[in-house]
Amino acid sequence: MTYSTLWLSQIQFFASLGFMLMFLVIELGLAWVLLYFKLRAFGREHAAWTAAYRFWVRVFALAFVLSFAASMPVLIQLGGLWPTLMEKIGDVAGPLLAAGILSTFIFKSCFLGAMLFGQRHLSEKLHALVVFMVALGVTASSFWMLALLSWMHVPTGARMLDERYWVIDWADIIFNPALPWYGGLFMLTGLLTAAFLVLGIIALQTLRRPVDESGRLVFKTAAWLAGASIVLQAALAAGAGGMTAQYQPAKAAAVSGYWHSGELPRVALFDASGAQDRAGDEESIWHAAAGHWLGRDKNGRYRGLDQFAGMAPPVAVTFWSYRLAVFTGLLMLLVAAVTLLRGRRRGFDPGALSRGWRRVLIAMSFSGWPMLLGGAAYVFFGSFPYAVTGTITVSEVTGDTPFDIILGGYLAYLLFYALFLAGFFQMLRHIVRYGVVPVARHRGRA
Repeated sequence: MTYSTLWLSQIQFFASLGFMLMFLVIELGLAWVLLYFKLRAFGREHAAWTAAYRFWVRVFALAFVLSFAASMPVLIQLGGLWPTLMEKIGDVAGPLLAAGILSTFIFKSCFLGAMLFGQRHLSEKLHALVVFMVALGVTASSFWMLALLSWMHVPTGARMLDERYWVIDWADIIFNPALPWYGGLFMLTGLLTAAFLVLGIIALQTLRRPVDESGRLVFKTAAWLAGASIVLQAALAAGAGGMTAQYQPAKAAAVSGYWHSGELPRVALFDASGAQDRAGDEESIWHAAAGHWLGRDKNGRYRGLDQFAGMAPPVAVTFWSYRLAVFTGLLMLLVAAVTLLRGRRRGFDPGALSRGWRRVLIAMSFSGWPMLLGGAAYVFFGSFPYAVTGTITVSEVTGDTPFDIILGGYLAYLLFYALFLAGFFQMLRHIVRYGVVPVARHRGRA
């Protein structure tokens, strides 16, 4: 297995994982937003909230289909690219993957049909319960995936014996120290992505026609959700940085651009090469609170990349992918704050906003995706060369598939993903343009 083949395998798997996550976060966020719409429909503004639910449930269904379809290549590549991984962690990963698949089929498959097609045949309270079960199912399936991912980064509750992990305590495995941070960040990313998608689509609709009361209510909800989600996400990201410094100090040093161990903590803002450290340039170095995001050795010195020779992650990828997520998050925070300020002044009527600002919201519709992909790249590539932190390296579990076959498969996957994306945007454009078209009943059938 050559180094280039090893990296191509990593890139191919990340492309499939990233494509699945792009639609999973929309599905996750919209599932809980739809539940909110259903619960608000029990109040005085029943018609407006019901119309909002009927419109956005179509977008949710579209995201569900694509995320479910995209999960198949991820499972296939998990076994194809790393064939011996399950031999080493099967006792841990097998039950967690089974729980995730079971959650998907029990909650989403059993209740999704009733949610999408059973509203006319169920009472409002029963249908709201079905929507809640679907949201719970989406969250549960994501939970098991995140439990496995976080355990691979912080492998607690299991012991490695004879080159294989054996379970000691399932509670420690599932509720490992990384899970609260990864789970919270993923949930907030879903809500944030859904909120900006809602803001952008409503802004696009206002360029075509005036929005009704339903559109104004949804716009207000999305604006507050975006503001709250991005603030909470920033707090969780800071906490996750402390967890990473404790359990993955090499990743912490790479994302900080901290090359030389020492007493003074330093976080490089824009240069991953360590040039500022050598030149003594303090203008792009951050000292305040930097020690919270750097690991320490047994002597209390901050651990730089010089302590991880040969076992450090790719610094440039780790450094810049994290900054892509941070910079996108800062931009989303700014847009959310301005939207809330201007929206309150105009009664949260999106049509009363300036045409230029509505175009800004349209441009930010999918801003959750680059933030998600940047964060996922930081988590995924920042763990290299380990598949399981500190014990199992990626090179140990990678198969012997030739480079040209992996490359051909990678290009084929990219082609299919491009076609799926084109189809998604075309269907979304149709939904935005025509909305919910009432269908007349004839002889008892809709």
